[in-house]
Amino acid sequence: MAHPNLVFMGVCGCGKSTVAELYARRTGATLIEADGFHPPENVAKMSAGTPLTDEDRAGWLAAMAQRLAEGKARGEAMVLTCSALKLTYRDRLRQGDPDLFFVFLDGSRELLQARMDARKGHFMPPGLLGSQLATLERPNLASEKCLHVSITLTPEQIGATVAVAMRRFA
Repeated sequence: MAHPNLVFMGVCGCGKSTVAELYARRTGATLIEADGFHPPENVAKMSAGTPLTDEDRAGWLAAMAQRLAEGKARGEAMVLTCSALKLTYRDRLRQGDPDLFFVFLDGSRELLQARMDARKGHFMPPGLLGSQLATLERPNLASEKCLHVSITLTPEQIGATVAVAMRRFA
């Protein structure tokens, strides 16, 4: 992969994991799942329907930034899934890799809610979608390295769209 490391971002239910897994497989990049960096306390809070605070997210973001820094130092191609809801969160991840490129997976509340309602076996309950949407600071496409992609596309179409956009970095 000859382009920057990517973060597939957006609120719960947008398809971050599905699309990132397809993209990582296609490019040979290492897939890094943000959910794996949450401490048990965060998972317990979310499972109980309690939104995380900035304080709750601080260690989680720091651990991912550290992983990105280590991978970048090794020249590892990485694809990360992370909600990255606020600019400050994205900036924290950029401390691990200043060249990070974000892919913002965006969709209507109705589509996101339908996906959340259909999802089984995930610790994030559908009721937390509202808090994620309220927290979301949409990336500024003029000042942030970010591609905006609609989740009305299939995961394969999203991956192809990202691949075409990333060719300019090759």
